Amino acid sequence: MMRYKEEKDAKKEAFRKYLESSGAVDALTKVLVALYEQNEKPSSALEFIQQKLGGPTIYEYEKLQAEISDLQTKYNELLCKHEDACKEVWIGLFV
Repeated sequence: MMRYKEEKDAKKEAFRKYLESSGAVDALTKVLVALYEQNEKPSSALEFIQQKLGGPTIYEYEKLQAEISDLQTKYNELLCKHEDACKEVWIGLFV
């Protein structure tokens, strides 16, 4: 039983070292300090953290989702036109 605890502790320590060496601990610490130092706390701490770490805001995310949807619709339309054109060419070969 003691060996299992030692292995578990070793995994935790290795993960902690990984986070420190990759700069994740420093980045998170800086973001949390910036949040703490805000005179007026943002309505969404999570959005503040995402923004400070370089992620899109909720508005930007929704805008990108809408763009993806529009592009998917255009792609589907173009794919149908392409398939129709291929059918016409194929039929033309045998007429």
